Amino acid sequence: MSHQETYRHNETYAEFLANESPYFHAKYTDSLRVSRLGARILDVGCGVGQVIGHLTRLGYEAHGVDVSEPNIARARKVSSHCQVYDGKHLPFPSSHFASAGAFNVLEHVEEPEGFIKELVRVVEINGRVVISSPNFLRVIGFHDYHPKMRGLINKLKNWRRLREKCRQIKTDPKTVRFDRMTPIVKKPFTPDDDAIVVTNPLEIEFSLRQSGCEIESTACTDRYVAKPVDLLLNLTPLRYLMFNAFVVARKR
Repeated sequence: MSHQETYRHNETYAEFLANESPYFHAKYTDSLRVSRLGARILDVGCGVGQVIGHLTRLGYEAHGVDVSEPNIARARKVSSHCQVYDGKHLPFPSSHFASAGAFNVLEHVEEPEGFIKELVRVVEINGRVVISSPNFLRVIGFHDYHPKMRGLINKLKNWRRLREKCRQIKTDPKTVRFDRMTPIVKKPFTPDDDAIVVTNPLEIEFSLRQSGCEIESTACTDRYVAKPVDLLLNLTPLRYLMFNAFVVARKR
């Protein structure tokens, strides 16, 4: 069974998402918004439909896809524009959406490079692409929930790996691929632990550029925080070493 198939009938996952606070998705939701009301917007990995519901109430034609049947069953109570998909090929024509995004999804997909290409494909020229994932190569941080982020030894390893990735991007870009890792499956089920892709802002930016985008912003904060704190955290390149990878791009 593939990793994504473990989500196909996972009722516990749907219950977990249903209990998330709307605040958790607020920054991501706002980043998907465009100036044209009524525009089509896509949320890939839409969960139980919180983002879709908010965008629909604001006047957008919001669509959602997810690999989980229990998730989509709940999401369809919010909007009929939600459907199950295979996790690889988005069931939409090219240039169909004004914006598209994925929140905490990339770290769970089996083909992350192809996933990003598909996300970009369905967005119109000058449309927006938003990807938010954990920074598993974080070097600075606290309350690290995943073993790969935790402890000084791992942070040193992450620093060295980031330096290797930077060199690879400059000298041999065709070979750049996200690192993979073994999922940690716990009971009760917690989706953040079973990631299989070592997501990080450096490679998300690189993959988006390779797929025909220009980067508008990269932040280590995936939620709204006080403006002075947000400015301090994201003012310098240190943002590539902390917390999360929140990348907003525009399709060329």
